[in-house]
Amino acid sequence: MQVVQVGFEVDRLGREPERLLEEWPTLVEVAEAARQAGVQVSVVQAGPRAQTLSRNGVGYHFFPNGADAPALIGSLHPDVIHVHGLGFPREVLGLAARLPAVPILLQDHASRPPRWWQRPVHRRAFAAAAGVVFCARAQGWPFEEAGLIEGGTAIGVIPESTSRFTPGAHEQARARSGLEGHPCLLWVGHLSANKDPLTVLEGVSRAAAALPDLRLWCCFGQAPLAQAVAARIEADDRLRGRVHLLGRRPHAQIESLMQAADVFVSGSHREGSGYALIEALACGLPPLVTDIPSFRALTADGAVGRLWGCGDAQSLADALRGIASEIGPALRTSVREHFERELSPAALGRRWEETYRGLLGRQQARP
Repeated sequence: MQVVQVGFEVDRLGREPERLLEEWPTLVEVAEAARQAGVQVSVVQAGPRAQTLSRNGVGYHFFPNGADAPALIGSLHPDVIHVHGLGFPREVLGLAARLPAVPILLQDHASRPPRWWQRPVHRRAFAAAAGVVFCARAQGWPFEEAGLIEGGTAIGVIPESTSRFTPGAHEQARARSGLEGHPCLLWVGHLSANKDPLTVLEGVSRAAAALPDLRLWCCFGQAPLAQAVAARIEADDRLRGRVHLLGRRPHAQIESLMQAADVFVSGSHREGSGYALIEALACGLPPLVTDIPSFRALTADGAVGRLWGCGDAQSLADALRGIASEIGPALRTSVREHFERELSPAALGRRWEETYRGLLGRQQARP
C-alpha cells in the first residue's frame, strides 16, 4: 500500500527543506510511524524550492509555490492520499478532480469551522474526502453541526503525532538539570492567553501552603503575557522564589527537563492534540492538564495523571495536592506503559495503517 502524505501549509519563515524536517517534527514522525507499520510512505510538502530528500525509508518531495502538486502526487502512484490540515479545500478539490479513484484522508491540526461565507467550498472538499481524522471525537462535532461533514464521510480518532523521547534515569536527570522541588512541576508552552499561565500561577499559589517544597519551572517560546506573568510572581510571596522562568530551551534539553520533573502541568483552553503533553508521557512524566477534548483523549479520560477545569485555579490546586501523594517510580512506569500502548511510534503506525486500509477497502467496495 502506497500512501502519500501531503502538506500544503507554506512555512512563513521560508526555511530550507532540511531544516524544515528538523523543526516540523510531526511531518517526520507521522510518516515514519506509518512506514514502521509496513506502509510505503512518501511526503509531498510545500517548500521554498523543488527538492527531494530521503530519510529512514521515507521520500520527502518539496514543491515551490505555483507548482503542479497534483501532478507530483499522481506520479507517486498513491493508493491513499493523506492531507495534513482542514484548511485547504481548493487543493483537496484539485486532488479529487485529478485523482478521482484515490481516497483522500484529511487530518485535523487544531482547525476551526470556517466563516459561513467560506463554507460552500469547504463542504464540497469534505464531501470529496473519504475520511477525516481528529485527535478526539469531540473535535469533529463543530464541523458536523456546521453541516460540513456528513454521514458518508468516515471519522477517525488518532493523535496528531508521537515522540522519540524516553524516560531516562530520573534521579540522574534531576542532578544534571538543577531542577528542585517536591513536587517539581514543569511547564512547556507559550505564555499566551490560550495556555493560561496566570490561572496556573494562581493554582500553584493556592497549593503552596499544603506543599511547601513545591517548585514550578517554566519553559516557553512566545510570551505575550510575559510582563503579566512576571508581575503576578513578584506580587505573591507564595510564588516569589518558587516559580522559575527558564525561557526558550533547545528541544533536546526539554527531554532532559521532562525526565527530571515530577509533574507536567498545562492550562490550555484549546489544543489540536498537545505535542508537549505527548512528549511528557513519553518520558513517563505524570500529567496535570486541563479537561479539554484532546487532553482527555491523550490521557484516557484522565486515567493517566489528573485533569482539572479550564480557568479554575482551585481545581488545579486540588488536583496538584492529590497527585503529589502519588509521585514515585510506579507512577512514572504506568505513564510510560500508557504511552507505549497508545501513543508510541509503533502504536501510532498501527492506527494509521488500519485507517488507510479501511479507507482503501471502502473505496474498492463502492459500485
